[in-house]
Amino acid sequence: MTSLVLVDFTPINKEKMEAYRAQAVETLKPFGGHFIAKGAFDILHGEAAHPAKVIIQFPDKQSAQDWYNSDAYQAIIPLRDEGMNSQFHCIELLT
Repeated sequence: MTSLVLVDFTPINKEKMEAYRAQAVETLKPFGGHFIAKGAFDILHGEAAHPAKVIIQFPDKQSAQDWYNSDAYQAIIPLRDEGMNSQFHCIELLT
């Protein structure tokens, strides 16, 4: 079942974030992941902890988890954490 990784984030270092982003996109490919949305969003209700969001689609939940836990992605987490404050969530789409 198709799964999404939702990333809520607040940029804290533009240079580090750009370096992270360039590397992160390459880590998605072996797991069938790809970006389907990114950027600022409109709040319809409540308050958001972060001003921006990324949505990454994967073929299934296992692929999403394998991507996040992969050596390639784990290696760039320190760069991510220098570039942004973030929360990552994984959810399966209903069919």
